[in-house]
Amino acid sequence: MRQFHFEAVFAQSDMILRGIMLTIGLSFGAIVLGSILAVMLVAAKSLAGRWASLLVDSYVELLRNTPFLVQLFMIFFGLPLLGLRLSGTQAALLAMTLNLSAYATEIIRAGVDSIHRSQLEAGLSLALTRWQVFRYVVLPPAVARVWPALSSQFILMLLASSICSFISVQELSGAAAIIEQRTFRSFETYIIVTLVYLAMALSLKVFLDWLGRRI
Repeated sequence: MRQFHFEAVFAQSDMILRGIMLTIGLSFGAIVLGSILAVMLVAAKSLAGRWASLLVDSYVELLRNTPFLVQLFMIFFGLPLLGLRLSGTQAALLAMTLNLSAYATEIIRAGVDSIHRSQLEAGLSLALTRWQVFRYVVLPPAVARVWPALSSQFILMLLASSICSFISVQELSGAAAIIEQRTFRSFETYIIVTLVYLAMALSLKVFLDWLGRRI
């Protein structure tokens, strides 16, 4: 019967900790930047006319209907062919930001579409510009309505960061692969990594639930 030995894995705790910190950093950066980009895209779609709407729709459909791994490879291996060379961490952050922004755009757009037209007319009747109506009248209640869906997407992005190990980014999954090679303790390594991912996802969920109540 197999004997489990976690001591060898715990001996690499410094690498696990660095992987956790990088995972948190990538996820936080992608959530903030992706959300900002999503709001900008929704604003462009709502305010800037037919051609802008068409471009935003094309962007969203392209990223939502292609695998994240392919997007990551296109950025990491494709951009150097155009003269733009990024480190693994930079490529991972860019890919996560773009991917999240596409999904968040569609979620926020659904919230914006749920706002009754009478609220828009009321804002315009107060001599607000279309941008001011979007910023102060439409966006806050729209985000509040779709916050649970946005929160779920943020958590999925945290978990999807594990894919970045394919371009040698030593986030948590990348660190786990190295530890496995050093210790030959696959089961023990991934049991610990699974528990860490679970703890991070649940912690993020609690934080987002609290933030949602504030919103």
